[in-house]
Amino acid sequence: MKFSDSLKKNRDFQYVYKNGKSYANRYLVMYVLENKTMENRIGISVSKKVGNSVVRHRLTRLIRESYRLNELLFFSGLDIVIIVRVSAKCVSYKKIESALLHLGKLHQIVIDK
Repeated sequence: MKFSDSLKKNRDFQYVYKNGKSYANRYLVMYVLENKTMENRIGISVSKKVGNSVVRHRLTRLIRESYRLNELLFFSGLDIVIIVRVSAKCVSYKKIESALLHLGKLHQIVIDK
């Protein structure tokens, strides 16, 4: 069973933004960079433009849970930063999960079922 850590420091986010590769879809933007460890580190960014704190925390929880449930599909040794777009404001869990897996497939960091 894999467990992921989280990106917390601004310099870690900035490093992934500067050196990582990004893909986007309708609801999310994902930056990925190898971190040369055996575990993934996840960072989630939700702007105040998306909504108030209740909305932002709900989206953060949805993304974190969808990653947790599909964690075994992701390759190890990555720093992943996920940015939530305004269009994800009123979206269901299934659409967030689908968007996350779609971006993982674009980055080729997800094992196909």
